[in-house]
Amino acid sequence: MSYSPNWLAFAGALTFLAAPVAAQDVTWRVPTSVPEGSPFYVNFLERFAGNVDMLTDGKVEVQPFGAGILVPALQVYDGVRDGIVEAGHSTPSYLVNQDPINAIFSGFPGGMGPEAYATWIYEGGGKEKLQEIRDEDGFKSLVVGIGSSEVMAHSNMPIETAEDLKGLKYRTSGPWAEVMRDYFGAVPTVVPPGEIYTLLERKGVDAIEWGPPSGNLPEGFHEAAPYIITPGVHQPTFLWEVVLKQETWDALDEALKPKIEAAAELTTLQSLINFYDQDMKAMETFRGSNAEVIELDPAFAEELSAAGLDWIKKKAAAEKEEGNAKMSSILDDYINYMDRWTSQSGYLIRNGE
Repeated sequence: MSYSPNWLAFAGALTFLAAPVAAQDVTWRVPTSVPEGSPFYVNFLERFAGNVDMLTDGKVEVQPFGAGILVPALQVYDGVRDGIVEAGHSTPSYLVNQDPINAIFSGFPGGMGPEAYATWIYEGGGKEKLQEIRDEDGFKSLVVGIGSSEVMAHSNMPIETAEDLKGLKYRTSGPWAEVMRDYFGAVPTVVPPGEIYTLLERKGVDAIEWGPPSGNLPEGFHEAAPYIITPGVHQPTFLWEVVLKQETWDALDEALKPKIEAAAELTTLQSLINFYDQDMKAMETFRGSNAEVIELDPAFAEELSAAGLDWIKKKAAAEKEEGNAKMSSILDDYINYMDRWTSQSGYLIRNGE
């Protein structure tokens, strides 16, 4: 059979239209608030970079950078806003002083643990509420990491009662810093992550808090101070996110967006399970070291949690009085979900309780 030139041209046009359109290649430089090699860097940001590469077939490259290389550790959000970098990886905890609404997403004393919190984020509307807040800054938020419970303190002195907190020089940040100061008379100070060990070792502070057991172990805090205080009532869980300008997100090929969203959610699931596993191993190391592990009396732990819940409720009420009702609205939703979880989750088997 022979074909006319016109038919061949038409067939060629159909072939062109049927062929998939190749998405653009994209590179994001993504600084984080922790040093390169930190478990947060590896477990959250590097894992996210790998998942994005895998799910987008290499169309999107996430280039991780440790704290201070492209922007200062505590100015990651500013670096994105100012256009210094395409995206940034940090935690809402570092924004609480700018806007207390971020405390809801930082993890706070009296709040949900990782099980309930992750469920609220992904199934209860929490992720969408975080996006509502970021919309005000023109940011797209990708939740990239929910963590296990933290160690309350590596300390140069034992902490067993509220009296032990009075005058305590305590490296911390976010909601806990204000609770420590306003409710227990401690003296909180904030320093970038890379400076914490030196501050503790040289007794520039009495105590520090940083992360979960597996996050603290490689930092060597248990070698710098003789006491380890648990459980992490100050930070039952925590969240890290990658933010980018909404216009950067909007410029992506539509086919890439759900793949990047999936990479973020996959990273959160994988990293949380990894923290659980590595935390157990870290606690075994702590208990075998020269440091003493002090487990708080349940009544004292409840006192700390109650103070945190009171603090955040008062913050939300004060914001509402000033005409900003969003924090109160989101906190009500958060607390309702937490109460529902508490009342209905008794059927779950939890080892160790």
